[in-house]
Amino acid sequence: MKKLYEKNELTFALVWIGIYCVLQSLANSLNEIIGIENFVSAILGIIQTIVLFSFMQQNRLLEKYGLCKSSVSAHRFLYYIPLIILASNNLWNGVTVNYSWLEMVCHVCLMLCVGFIEELIFRGFLFRAIAKDNVKIAIIISSITFGIGHLLNLVNGRGMGLVANLFQVMGAIAFGFLFVILFYCSGSLLPCIIAHSTINILSAFTNKTGLTVEKRIAFMLIEFIIIAIYVFILTKTLPKNKI
Repeated sequence: MKKLYEKNELTFALVWIGIYCVLQSLANSLNEIIGIENFVSAILGIIQTIVLFSFMQQNRLLEKYGLCKSSVSAHRFLYYIPLIILASNNLWNGVTVNYSWLEMVCHVCLMLCVGFIEELIFRGFLFRAIAKDNVKIAIIISSITFGIGHLLNLVNGRGMGLVANLFQVMGAIAFGFLFVILFYCSGSLLPCIIAHSTINILSAFTNKTGLTVEKRIAFMLIEFIIIAIYVFILTKTLPKNKI
C-alpha cells in the first residue's frame, strides 16, 4: 500500500474508492442473507477504518490529510452553526425509530466509519492528489465523484428507489462541495467527519410519513441556500491553506 501511495497518490485514491464501493456493495448482500441490517457492513467498515488510520499514522500522514485540529479559530467558521443546522436535515420531517436495538448499534458503528472513510478518500486522498495541479478542478471532481458514488445505492441491495436516490445524489454533491471547502479553508477534516457521521446516524430516525416529492424539493432547496451562503462567507473571509 505504501509503494502504491508513493508511486501515484491519485491512483492510490481511486483504488481505495473502488475497494470501498465494492466491499460495501458486497456487504449489503451478506446483510440480507444474515438478516441483520448493516451487520456485515459495520464489520467491514471498522476493518477499513483501522487499516486506513494505521497506514496514515505509520507514515505520518495524519496532519497532511486533516486528521488534526484546525489552525483557524472556530469563530471564523461561525462556530460551525450552519453545519450543525444542516446535519439535522434528516429530522426536519419529524422523528421516528427505524431499527431494532441491534440494527441501531450496527448502524451507528457503520456510519461513524463511513463518515471517516468517505471524508478521507474523497476529501483527503482524491482532493489533495488533484489539487497539486489545480485546486478548482479538485474541488469539482471531489464533490461530483462523491455524489455520483451514491448511485450505487440503486443496485447494491439497499433497496433505494430512483427518486430517493436522485435526491441523495444531488444532496451528496452539495454537501461534498461544502465539506471540501471546509477542508481547504481550515486544513482539518474533523468537522467534515463529525458532520458527515451525524447526518448518516440521524438517518435512522428519519420520518418518511408524508415525505412527498414536494417536501423533498423544499428541504433540498433550504439545504442548497444554507450551503451557498455558508460557502460564500467562508471563501470571502477565510485564508486558503497552501496545498
